[in-house]
Amino acid sequence: MSTLLSRQIDLFLQMLAVEKGLARNTLEAYSRDLNRLANFLAGRGKIRWEESETLDLRSYVVWLRDHKLSDRSVARHVVSMRQFYRFLEKESVIEQNPVPDLFFPTSARRLPRFLSREEMEKLLHQPNDTTAIGARDQTMIELLYATGLRVSELVRLQPHQMNLEGDYLSVKGKGGKVRLVPFGSWAKERLSQYLKMARPKLLKGRSSPFLFVTRSAKPLSRQGFWKLIKGYALAAGIEKRVTPHTLRHSFATHLLEGGADLRSVQSMLGHADISTTQIYTHVTPGRLKEAHRKYHPRESSSAREK
Repeated sequence: MSTLLSRQIDLFLQMLAVEKGLARNTLEAYSRDLNRLANFLAGRGKIRWEESETLDLRSYVVWLRDHKLSDRSVARHVVSMRQFYRFLEKESVIEQNPVPDLFFPTSARRLPRFLSREEMEKLLHQPNDTTAIGARDQTMIELLYATGLRVSELVRLQPHQMNLEGDYLSVKGKGGKVRLVPFGSWAKERLSQYLKMARPKLLKGRSSPFLFVTRSAKPLSRQGFWKLIKGYALAAGIEKRVTPHTLRHSFATHLLEGGADLRSVQSMLGHADISTTQIYTHVTPGRLKEAHRKYHPRESSSAREK
């Protein structure tokens, strides 16, 4: 890849980090997408971004689809491309943006995968809470289900972010935005026991700024927690594919099924746009049917007549 291509990507990522305050995972996704594009253009003999043309970018989209990427993944690559070329235009690296006329596929947003309440109970009972590791795992699962945190937010939690008297967490989410997320009595009890018994056993006199730690006193990684969740789901006999995000989906779905309003759920999840939260309304048909039966004038009047 040309150094001229890679240098502009680095500058773009620096801008996103400093001015937009994007999370590391988001920056890494942009980096992967744009480096893939740069390598493609380099293979076509383009060593500067200003040499790229709409035809090159159309060919790149075709190339992505030929490599069996889903429409969703292709669309994400194109979004990265659009943002990057806008940056190049703003910085006067290019005179004309070649992306706007580019067609890319749009895909319907997938309905979130979630667990039933019974499945959540089975999952929560899998860790052996008589051991320090089991108590840690059970606390993490309970807290994730109680708050709907992103897994990256969960593993980066620090003790000072907890308020056990007020029963809430202070969470720094995407874009550096801080939000307050409440948790219930079950999570509070697990947290209290973990802090009192399990965490000191794992630390063995050592210190760590992180709440959830391994035997080596290091923070548990996102990948490590993913493996734990997968193992416990298999042990519980849950046939669905279960990830930490599944628990976030379950949190939102069960709140809405219980009657929570959409704005409150949006706030707890840390969604910037309520349209992101609205997808969960598609998975609560029982509540929708009950609302229709109760409030539609034809249904409510027929019920009164009977």
